[in-house]
Amino acid sequence: MTPPLRTHRLNLRTLALLALGIVLPLLVVGELAEDLLEKERFRLEVPIMDWIHAHAGTTLTRVSLSLHELGGPLTMSFLVLLVAALLYQQRHRAEALLALLGIGGTVLITAAMKLVFDRSRPELWPRLVEETGASFPSGHSAAAAALATFVVIVLWGTRWRWPALLLALAYTLLMGYSRMVLGVHLPTDVLAGWMTGLATVSGVYRLMRRRIKAQGAGRLPLPTQHAPAADTEMGHLEPEKEAPTARQSPLTAKLRP
Repeated sequence: MTPPLRTHRLNLRTLALLALGIVLPLLVVGELAEDLLEKERFRLEVPIMDWIHAHAGTTLTRVSLSLHELGGPLTMSFLVLLVAALLYQQRHRAEALLALLGIGGTVLITAAMKLVFDRSRPELWPRLVEETGASFPSGHSAAAAALATFVVIVLWGTRWRWPALLLALAYTLLMGYSRMVLGVHLPTDVLAGWMTGLATVSGVYRLMRRRIKAQGAGRLPLPTQHAPAADTEMGHLEPEKEAPTARQSPLTAKLRP
């Protein structure tokens, strides 16, 4: 029977996942989408873009160009398929399916949203890269957030959880910022992309949670108890200890035939 305290912690973690990973991102995207449909303008976007452009140095611009290639559709598709294939080969089939549905679903949802909102690209200064698709939401930002969320889910049950979380967060923020440095997306495009990727992967994980746990795959912050495994590999078995024998006295030794 599950202790009451552990059940309470499980409920809190589940609620946190639902609130921060799914509900809040969907509310943010919904609010931004509503404003776009009503043709409302976001007053701070142009000043923010001007500030970013004024403070973007040569190094940051080069990094942004590299991230532009790294986060492109072809590169991301190849990366996702490679990760899914490696996980499947290692018999982590639930995690492989999570990668395909979570990250792949993010790409499809982002493409559909671009068709629906059809927001034009910002024309604030001559851009270093050409983008022909719609602006809202940012596909690069969405894919980065989806990949980062997936990595955190997979590694959360390991000792690498905090380094993975920090690196994933840094990668996601830098990818989104690079889109504004290159002038191909506005801040609301990037924000909507982040929220879309986070909500999609978190939602898919929520649906697959039982299957992932059943197959012993990735562990999100859901505490589980693990019994210590016995080491049965050759060379690691401890030799059996002989039972201690009673010490014979000198008198008993003389009387023994």
